[in-house]
Amino acid sequence: MSSLALPSPLISTQWLADHLGSDGLVVLDATVLSVQAPGGGHRWLSGYNQYLITGHIPGSVFADVLEVFSDPNGSFDFARPDAQQIAAAAASIGIGDDSTVVVYDASVGQWASRIWWLLRSFGFERVAVLDGGLAKWNSEGRTLDTGHVEPRPTGPFTAVEQPGFWVDKAFVASVVTGETDAVLVCALPPSDFSGETGSRPRRGHIPGSVNVPAGRLVDRGSNAYLRGEALSERLAPAFEAAGTADGDGAEILIVVYCGGGIAAASGALALTIAGHRNVAVYDGSLNEWSADEAAPLASTAA
Repeated sequence: MSSLALPSPLISTQWLADHLGSDGLVVLDATVLSVQAPGGGHRWLSGYNQYLITGHIPGSVFADVLEVFSDPNGSFDFARPDAQQIAAAAASIGIGDDSTVVVYDASVGQWASRIWWLLRSFGFERVAVLDGGLAKWNSEGRTLDTGHVEPRPTGPFTAVEQPGFWVDKAFVASVVTGETDAVLVCALPPSDFSGETGSRPRRGHIPGSVNVPAGRLVDRGSNAYLRGEALSERLAPAFEAAGTADGDGAEILIVVYCGGGIAAASGALALTIAGHRNVAVYDGSLNEWSADEAAPLASTAA
């Protein structure tokens, strides 16, 4: 059986509607919710109940980013799984080596992007993000189903970690000290970048970073990713720091980070769409960096 081909890393709602039910197509709902925590702040909650009750794209299987597609033994939230864990996670929701995967969420694409980045980092290329996600699907009046969808039986998932997708804290530290030539991009909102707001005891950004908020990479009416000049304009701080007017032909590594490596994956997707191929995600991001009192943070808050 030949695998269903994907036209790009982002696929349209119409493309998905035309291909729902195709052999080998696995559609994933990767929604995670942010809820108010007792005493203030927020905590993350699985979107599974929303998937069951409010509805999901017909045939889609729920993908649990919190528990299944993260390392439960990691030091920080959303730590990336190893090859054995990602193989088990993929198999548990019906992804095999011959599958074609489309991922969406009910937010602005960051959760879907995280699974897109994870799967690709272990050698699985037939994966794309639904542009606009559940919000765009709903706005077009398309059908929703409720209740649980059991994954289809599938063959094995072969996970082989690929180089270049991730960097660690030591690598980022070498960029800060000037030992390594790379661009650091913070995908958090401007107020978190400046240090005015933030959920961690130590606020601010990694010194030398530029700010490209992931939430500004999408059209807030449709949640679809910006394209062309509009996207290049939003990514301009990263491209200028990399010494290029746009993503084409740029060789310098762009490292994207955020709080826990989630919004960073959306930034990595946007950079890929814009043509920059030399991109990595700092998985521990500020959750790891700010926990080290010796790791410097910069702040522009008054």
